[in-house]
Amino acid sequence: MPRREKTKKDELLDELLQGKAPEDLIKELTAAVVNRALEAELTEHLDYEDGEEPPESQANRRNGHRTKKVRTGQGEVEIAVPRDRDGTFDPQLVKRYQRAIPGFDEKILAMYARGMSTRDIRGFLEEEYGVDVSPDLISRVTDSVVDELKQWQSRPLQAMYPIVYLDALVVKVRSQGAVQNKSLYMVIGVDEDGIRDVLGLWLQDTEGAKFWLSILNELRHRGVQDILFLCADGLAGLPEAAESSFPRTVFQTCVVHLIRASTRLVPWMHKRAVCKDLRPVYTAANIEAAATALEQFEAKWGPKYPMVARAWRSRFEEWTPFLAFSPEIRRAIYTTNVIEATNRQIRKVLKTKGHLPNDEAVMKLVWLVLRGLSSTWRKLKRHRDWATVRLHLAMHFEGRFRVEL
Repeated sequence: MPRREKTKKDELLDELLQGKAPEDLIKELTAAVVNRALEAELTEHLDYEDGEEPPESQANRRNGHRTKKVRTGQGEVEIAVPRDRDGTFDPQLVKRYQRAIPGFDEKILAMYARGMSTRDIRGFLEEEYGVDVSPDLISRVTDSVVDELKQWQSRPLQAMYPIVYLDALVVKVRSQGAVQNKSLYMVIGVDEDGIRDVLGLWLQDTEGAKFWLSILNELRHRGVQDILFLCADGLAGLPEAAESSFPRTVFQTCVVHLIRASTRLVPWMHKRAVCKDLRPVYTAANIEAAATALEQFEAKWGPKYPMVARAWRSRFEEWTPFLAFSPEIRRAIYTTNVIEATNRQIRKVLKTKGHLPNDEAVMKLVWLVLRGLSSTWRKLKRHRDWATVRLHLAMHFEGRFRVEL
């Protein structure tokens, strides 16, 4: 039996996930989730996947679909209810005569994205809808996002991003019978209109120039031709990889991370004073003034806390590039806090899971969290004071960054 071709709902879902669809396609996303859940129910009923050969001893087969309009929290949507030849399939998530599924778009995937276990989701559906679904069914529904994740991860990107932020968080993954730490790397780009977008996710247990080169080359393959600023923190091999892939890009180390790392061993009774005296270093008018301020800081605090000035001096060429630009640009590139805010939301969910069984489970869960944060991203998507920032970018990068009049 040939595989079912992509339906209109599937295409609309793919378009939405690529960021190309208008806001009213939220209803289509709801319909797509319901459709996939119903397909999973029929698979469980018939005991064979769509596109597979049915068991030889079984006469019942898939028999197309019938359309049905239902009311949801987003308005009325049209769903495709799968049928079987014998007419014995009685869907449970959307019953035969049910015409309303309010809030279903916030159910299974949203609950999973918030860290709820399969058992918790099963209990909620039974309490809310009176539906007893198997753990395998819930797994089928959540697994349906894997293909969508792959499409999202390989979608085309814009040709130029004025700012790209890169950061990592540690996740616990079971591998070969033991739980180990892996790093999940996230790249967020800010486009010419100041709109933020997660460009991709990568899970890796080691880092280095070769790894970063593969990520940056992947961005190039997906259409990125130029990056004005690449902002990250202490990631081994990244400056060298950026120089190779995007030689005109300004690499900026996160100043906030450097402050935290350099003062980590300073006792609390002196930390406030040390941080205050560091401020003239990273707010200096230019690189020469920063070097002078660092010497003054070292003369005062060097005898007691030599590791602070040593950290700033050893990475001097990595954190000082932003000093060559206007205050408006400095505020936009001196920290990777844009990513850290998103990482905090991801950590909340990962904390409830403890550890995940494999790499695919990590990527699936994190991507669902990002998708669940879409409403927040819409409210905060534009970079603060972007109109002023883009004007200064146009003056500093004439020919590479253009402001349309």
